[in-house]
Amino acid sequence: MSTSTPSNPPTQATSVAPAHSDHDDELVKVHWLDRVPGRGNPAAWPLGLAGALVLIAGTFLSWSYTSDVLGDLSVNFWPGGVQICMIVLGLVALVLLLAHRGPLAGLGAWLDTATSVRALGLGAVAYMLGALGTIAVKSGGIININPGGWISLVGALMLAASGLMLVSRQTKDPLFAKTSSWLEICTIIVLMALVLFGAAYALDVGDGASFVLFLLFVASVAWGLSKAGVFTWIGLISQKNRQVLMLGAFAVAFLFPFTQGGSDENMSIATQVLIFAATALGLNIVVGLAGLLDLGYIAFLGAGAYVGATLSASAFATIDWKPPFLIVVLLGACFSALLGLIIGSPTLRVSGDYLAIVTLAFGEIFRLTMGNLDGNNGPVLTNGPNGIPAIPDLNFFGFDFGQPHVIAGITLGRFANYYFLLLVIAAIIILVFTRLNNSRIGRGWVAIREDEKAAEAMGVNVFGLKLFAFAGGAFLAGMAGTVKAHHDVSVTPDQYIFLESAFLLAAVVLGGMGTVAGVLVGATILKLLPEKLRFVADYRLLIFGLVLVLMMRFRPEGLVASQRRKLEFHEDDEELAQRIEEVHLEEAEAKA
Repeated sequence: MSTSTPSNPPTQATSVAPAHSDHDDELVKVHWLDRVPGRGNPAAWPLGLAGALVLIAGTFLSWSYTSDVLGDLSVNFWPGGVQICMIVLGLVALVLLLAHRGPLAGLGAWLDTATSVRALGLGAVAYMLGALGTIAVKSGGIININPGGWISLVGALMLAASGLMLVSRQTKDPLFAKTSSWLEICTIIVLMALVLFGAAYALDVGDGASFVLFLLFVASVAWGLSKAGVFTWIGLISQKNRQVLMLGAFAVAFLFPFTQGGSDENMSIATQVLIFAATALGLNIVVGLAGLLDLGYIAFLGAGAYVGATLSASAFATIDWKPPFLIVVLLGACFSALLGLIIGSPTLRVSGDYLAIVTLAFGEIFRLTMGNLDGNNGPVLTNGPNGIPAIPDLNFFGFDFGQPHVIAGITLGRFANYYFLLLVIAAIIILVFTRLNNSRIGRGWVAIREDEKAAEAMGVNVFGLKLFAFAGGAFLAGMAGTVKAHHDVSVTPDQYIFLESAFLLAAVVLGGMGTVAGVLVGATILKLLPEKLRFVADYRLLIFGLVLVLMMRFRPEGLVASQRRKLEFHEDDEELAQRIEEVHLEEAEAKA
């Protein structure tokens, strides 16, 4: 990074001490950290270094007396997966501490290392308490915790105490960092590799408690790097190297099946995540861009699935015509879009809560209608509640999706075959979404979302664009539905209940409305967690509700939000607006 400085350096993490004005009662508030004993103490930095080293050293010693808790943590000098997470966290903390004061001090001028170390320390303490608590509960008492666990806990406490006492030395804004292109591209490649490794490890973790600890580790490191300002720089270089980022993301997605060793279980989960993500991307057009609250979107996925099932070679299919799969995909997508037009034409003249109620009713009407087309209450089309089972696997140009294939010595099973097909469909959906988002149509949708009356006054065809968003989102969901029918082997009405629509909407809101990466992250979280946390299945909805409440409180714009959404939810953050404006001015000057 160069030594160029911003015109308006960011304020320090510490608050200004109380100062009197003309009126005695007007005081500047003191941040709670200023009351921490030892704040700014010179011993804080060596304490942090010692804490990180002690944390890492403890991981090379046994944590558990028994070998059947959290993997095998009973062997000295052979860290298990749970311990390796703490090694990584300790190394990240060491780098940041050396950037705070030491050989990497030049890097520390760009990063808020004090706040970052504090976040990492608190995360390490929470991780160690969770790990040691799990060992104590599952092995029969605290006595079964070996010295290595206590040593790592002490190191985590020392690191957290150091973070609370450190004072930030950041003087430059990461938004204004000038770096070489090769460094930016290498950073993106490393990030993609970490994503690939992390996804493979997460799916390979079978124990629920170990999976929760892994999530806590990822959250702690992400929190620490975010507080340091690393993600600000990563977001900037991602915008500058968007094509490299997209290519890397698809390379990671393509290589993922080769990391699973032929595991059908893991690939089944990954395929379900892709189906869920592709459907959520279609909903993102309706909710994220146009701002239309749709609570019955799952019906469009079901419409595509029923088209795929009734036109399949299943013995229970009710239509004799068996066209090629490409024709089936287009028919399923067009049928879903037609339903979007039918339901949207009379209802899109209302908005807000009224539109939500109407779409909720449409989702229920679709489910009940599919259950009544059984020959008794209606024509024989869907076999009613029994649905259409025994749907055969696709055979595309001689390629049988139901048979395993060996590539480079790695066996790719049935679910891996469908994974690659869905990856192509997801790529098409992402291409359509990004093109629409960057077009006049996308700007019209955003204008409608922000202020429908103002958009109409400026000449925007409000009703036409809303109807197009509804039909376009339905079209994309229908495409995913036709593949889902063959992947699931059967289609029944109870697969398309309101709760599925709620989870799709939550994926869009949780990840970040109006963004591709955000929806992919949200869909992955909401689809992966229930599979890995089956031991708390009875409390799934409670945990889900708590997560949404916390998101609304601390990050209402979503996990991966666009700059526009950040400003919408943080209108009072004048510093953020000023920084973004200065970056845009610099980019405009560079282009000129």
